[in-house]
Amino acid sequence: MVSGRIFFLLIFMLFHFCAGISQELTTGSRRAERLFYEGQEKWQLRDYREAIDILERAVNIDGEFCEAYLVMGQAYFELEEYKNAVVAFSEAVSIDPNFYPVAYYNMGLAYMKVGDYKPARDAFEQFLSFTDISGRLRDLAGKRMKSCDFAIEALKNPVPFDPVPLDESVNTSADEYWPTMTADEQTLIFTRQTIADPEKGDFRGNLREDFYISRRVGENWQTARLMGDPIASEQNEGAPSITADGRKIYFTACNRDDGYGSCDIYVAQRHGDTWSEPRNLGPPINTPAWEAQPSVSADGKTLYFASNRSGGKGEMDIWKSRLGNKGEWSEPANLGDVINTTGSEMSPFIHLDDRTLYFASDGHVGMGGKDLFVSRQGDDGEWSKPENLGYPINTHHDEIGMTINSRGDMAYFASDRIEGKGKNIYVFELHKEVRPKEVSYMKGTVFDADTKRRLHARFQLIDVKTSEVVTEAWSDEYNGEFLIPIVTGKDYALNVSGEGYLFYSEHFSLADFAGHSDPFLMDIELQPAKKGEKVVLNNIFFEFDSYTLREESMAELNKLYEFMKANPSLRIRINGHTDSTGTAAYNLELSEKRAESVVDYLRNIGIDANRMEFKGFGQTKPVDCNETAAGRAKNRRTEFEIIE
Repeated sequence: MVSGRIFFLLIFMLFHFCAGISQELTTGSRRAERLFYEGQEKWQLRDYREAIDILERAVNIDGEFCEAYLVMGQAYFELEEYKNAVVAFSEAVSIDPNFYPVAYYNMGLAYMKVGDYKPARDAFEQFLSFTDISGRLRDLAGKRMKSCDFAIEALKNPVPFDPVPLDESVNTSADEYWPTMTADEQTLIFTRQTIADPEKGDFRGNLREDFYISRRVGENWQTARLMGDPIASEQNEGAPSITADGRKIYFTACNRDDGYGSCDIYVAQRHGDTWSEPRNLGPPINTPAWEAQPSVSADGKTLYFASNRSGGKGEMDIWKSRLGNKGEWSEPANLGDVINTTGSEMSPFIHLDDRTLYFASDGHVGMGGKDLFVSRQGDDGEWSKPENLGYPINTHHDEIGMTINSRGDMAYFASDRIEGKGKNIYVFELHKEVRPKEVSYMKGTVFDADTKRRLHARFQLIDVKTSEVVTEAWSDEYNGEFLIPIVTGKDYALNVSGEGYLFYSEHFSLADFAGHSDPFLMDIELQPAKKGEKVVLNNIFFEFDSYTLREESMAELNKLYEFMKANPSLRIRINGHTDSTGTAAYNLELSEKRAESVVDYLRNIGIDANRMEFKGFGQTKPVDCNETAAGRAKNRRTEFEIIE
């Protein structure tokens, strides 16, 4: 496929020749002239192979027939036979260097398409030597020269790149592409192109795109299977993006009865082992324009996608929309001039760190086709200048679509680099300079502590420094399973709550993290809210050797406040505990005052004092040994207990 920008030049050339039909051609042969008009007509009808055959006969009659070589060059370009296009354009400019200056531009494009950057640069430079050319083409040629300069240097300085194809459990003789995976790297979903009706054969109109899914067992991917109803349909589905927990899938579908434009974005939800009927996201995500290639953030609340909708910067732009509290998507915002250009920006992939964006572009300086770039969002919300991933990740071919694992070290993409194999999915180690921030995850099941029944519970992962809810999610309502990504480099409070249950509290300290983090695999018991049940508040912190609450405690305290408001009939007691450091009398007093500080905080923000008591136990009720730092940390705890 040629880009819209190149297509403009082809149309420009067509108009040039159509306007010149009544003018004198460069041949003196009537027979060659008749063949030229016949070949030009075939070219206009997009019968490029027939056009070339006829034009070859014309230049065999008159080897100096400039116009015939020019149209022949465009026909070869349309057929993606770029080496032949170079030869045809070269013949034309050798006959008359000044006859049609745009021929140098198109010759430069053809050279770039075969990765021959030095002669491509020379062709663009020759084109720019002409004075009577449009400003737009002059700008485009200047950008192409910069890309040639970049590519020449990139070839001299390749980045580490060793792609390995996935085995036959995923890759087949059909085309496989657009991989997406869950945060735990245990589920892979991709698009496979198959023949819709084998009796009709393998032609473009008889190909169908469907989603296939493979599970990892140990180090191996299991044989991929069709996702089946209701996801797989008689129509095409493509460009999937699955949420971190694997419970929602966003994808592209085109020309459907419920569509708003040529291609729209759809979503389906998994409940247990069953997927819901896909739903068109509708306005404002989908419009009468083209919306496709979705990528969803770790928290499921930001959707990035490509579109040629009005208001963009170029041919295709990347947009994003936020999910509101009532489940509605906001009016999409263009990512702006730093990301989007007058060319095409496509196939966005937002990493689970929610800060690192990868995308394909032919508008930024690159290797000539669509290259892969990375940009990082700062604390101010601004995107950094996109960085080319380098050669040989990027080549003179189009590189589109890539997904990166949660750890940020391995990338999956599709390529047709092995001749005769079609498009296959590859994995490679991503060089450190373009990696995202590493993300770990917590995975397990929520169940009733008494009955062991699986529970539908809400998860809140909170940045203890800012009290900001980083991620909010729910365990599956059928099997209680959950998976939550955790970005490294911060300390987090985790709260898990379900109606009729005490909430669960946990602390994750990843602020000083360095290296790969093992995932947190844990099953969570929720205690029914009844008399005598206790919960340790793992995110209540005090100043050293003091009963002054630290700022990092606010998120947990506010969660306890919400619990008390939601359960107005309960009375609780805050229990304070210490380790054995210091005297027993001192520890008893310290634990008492710390418990009292929690009660005072809750009373000051609106909880009736009559609903709360406090008691210090000092060092008398250890839950671990006091001989290790880890044991002492567990013994220093605050808990709440239901007393009525």
